Amino acid sequence: MRSKKTAVLLFILTLFSTLSNAQVKKWTLDECVTYALEHNISIRQSELDMKLSNIDKKDAYGSFLPTASFSATHSWNIGLVVNPITNSAQNTTSQYTNGGLSTGIDIYNGLRNQKNLRRAKLNIIASQYNIKKMQEDIALNVAQAYLQILFNRENLKVQQEQLATDKNQQERSEQLLEGGLIPRGDLLDIQATVAADKQRIIEAENQLLISKLSLAQLLQLEDFREFDIADEEFNKEESEVLLQTPDAIYNKAKEEQTVIKVARANLEVAMQDVSVARSSYQPSLRGFYSLSSSVSHNDNIAYGIDDLTGETIAVYSSPLPFWNQASDNKGHSFGFQLSIPILNGFSVRNSVERAKVTVERSKLALEQQELDLERNIYTAYTDAMGSLKTYDASVAAAKAREGSLEYARERYEVGLINIFDYNQAQALSINAQSDVIRAKYDFIFKVKILEFYFGIPIIQQQ
Repeated sequence: MRSKKTAVLLFILTLFSTLSNAQVKKWTLDECVTYALEHNISIRQSELDMKLSNIDKKDAYGSFLPTASFSATHSWNIGLVVNPITNSAQNTTSQYTNGGLSTGIDIYNGLRNQKNLRRAKLNIIASQYNIKKMQEDIALNVAQAYLQILFNRENLKVQQEQLATDKNQQERSEQLLEGGLIPRGDLLDIQATVAADKQRIIEAENQLLISKLSLAQLLQLEDFREFDIADEEFNKEESEVLLQTPDAIYNKAKEEQTVIKVARANLEVAMQDVSVARSSYQPSLRGFYSLSSSVSHNDNIAYGIDDLTGETIAVYSSPLPFWNQASDNKGHSFGFQLSIPILNGFSVRNSVERAKVTVERSKLALEQQELDLERNIYTAYTDAMGSLKTYDASVAAAKAREGSLEYARERYEVGLINIFDYNQAQALSINAQSDVIRAKYDFIFKVKILEFYFGIPIIQQQ
């Protein structure tokens, strides 16, 4: 009965563990890059800058539209005042309403509006390139972190396989010791080797965990404790970019690399700023029109002679209706305003000179970016070719070490070498396998960098 309950409990625990493991998402490289591009804070801040550029463009369009405003005042006057309607002095409490509508439009201002609009469009293009450049940098960082996890994972497998091999060797050594074929010191040495293997596994597990945490933090995941990547296989393949010369890669990259496009867009914006500043040298012409009216809320007073007494008397009459007064008292004003700059304390000239300095800075920045790009491409090409040779050499060395280890194992089992020599051959074989894994992923990443310069994206959907 107890065994039946134990079996049921084990089944439930196994099922729960299976379901828990099934819920852990395995991230592919494409998913990691896509998620990083959608959630990275720096990219989101650049997207906000892009929104500001679009608002600046709307401002530039709005400068072509006429301006219009309406104003109105209502006042109370106490004491002797002049009635603006009758233009007569009165000693009374009075109320007046004044209102007006004014509008104006730029007819000519040195084409400043057109130049500002062009600058706003160029600035939007520069903002788009900035976002793309940031996305490319993040994609490369994610790819490097992802490949580092794969390297650490494979390195852990190598260490685990080596531990299994050494445990088997330990069991065999125990049998050989019982048969009197090896001294007890050899068994102690192989036991120490097994303990060292376990230590290396712990170190490999820590490195794997740290690399996972690094990628999870790069993705800015809130729940990074259960983060893991899919079992993707990246094979060492000869890329077509290795068939190109560094000059060919540079010539293509100079036309397609976003960092160069950003520098060129900034240069165009700076040159447009010079044109906008120069427009202030020219005269401006503006048309205007205004409509105004006023209304009195007071009784109208007229003075006359009384026919019976001959005395001067005041005759009061109610004010005219509001809209009648507004219509009768309205006035129009329209015309043109010409402004010709003569002397402005060199402010326009200094603005033009500052814009010219910015242009020169942008030219130097573009030149520096081209030099950096050329140097980076030659470095990446040399690194890729060097890593390919390193990989081929490490594969050959691993095969030789594997054969040497097998030969050492055979000699050790027949007593021709001691355990120290065997352990040394084994350590060299393990290091050779790790070198192959390291060289493999180093080559894959460096080829991806070279492909990136050649115009091949990190992931195809980008």
